[in-house]
Amino acid sequence: MKAAFLPDRGVVKVSGSEARNFLNGLVTTDVSLLHPGLGRFGALLTPQGKITVDFLITEAPAGHGGGFLFDCPRPLAQALADKLRFYKLRAKVDVENLSDSLGVLAAWDGELAATPDLAFVDPRNAALGWRILVPEELAPRAADLIGAETVDAAAYETHRIESGAPRGGLDFIYGDAFPHETNMDRLHGVDFDKGCYVGQEVVSRMQHRGTARTRTVRIILDGPAPEPGAAILAGDKPIGTVGSTAGAHGLALIRLDRAADALAGGTPLTSGGLAIRLADPDEVQSPPRQTVA
Repeated sequence: MKAAFLPDRGVVKVSGSEARNFLNGLVTTDVSLLHPGLGRFGALLTPQGKITVDFLITEAPAGHGGGFLFDCPRPLAQALADKLRFYKLRAKVDVENLSDSLGVLAAWDGELAATPDLAFVDPRNAALGWRILVPEELAPRAADLIGAETVDAAAYETHRIESGAPRGGLDFIYGDAFPHETNMDRLHGVDFDKGCYVGQEVVSRMQHRGTARTRTVRIILDGPAPEPGAAILAGDKPIGTVGSTAGAHGLALIRLDRAADALAGGTPLTSGGLAIRLADPDEVQSPPRQTVA
């Protein structure tokens, strides 16, 4: 088993007697289902349905003060805390940015020898393994506890990309992407049955009408990696942009209809003059629809 402390991740805590209901009316995932040891994937959206910040969330046990802990991009942690305070009005909740004292250890490729208190399975994809919330200085001890070899964050990045999990800021732009475009509906990040939340009407309309024309897909690189944001061409027509890459693997934001036309016509895909291939052509030819239970 491998474990890596992720310095790019921060932690925000929301606590108080009304915290569960407060959060459930704001974010895409069903917070009412959370309990200690369980994690869920979700996002806070704009009223127009675009992603402000995505996160993993778990409930802290009473021994750690209770409340809900957001595993989120560290550069956005303070903005998330500020936005939650903006929404709270008179709700009996407290919001804290704990990123200076609590961080995230990712563990994958094996089973935990022991389960720390603030540990949960990554709900996006079983291959992504576990998340453990722990102070950075205690991360090596936590890795020993779970029986993992400590590796650097770059090793986790490679694993994330190979597992097809998009990362905001690299694979999509915060404030400019809908959940369907980043596969949140396929990665168990949107609950379509829980009721209202910010941006819910737009997301539900896209789901029920099947109007998501752009998706994040896995790509295979046949040479050096293009720069993130580089255009992907089918012949001379743009069909998407390259996201994060690691070795021969990468992610890309692709227009499904244009990619399907290119495949049907045998038109090669390139970026920066370099050939690329879709890891799973069926993703653009017959994109599946999935809701979250």
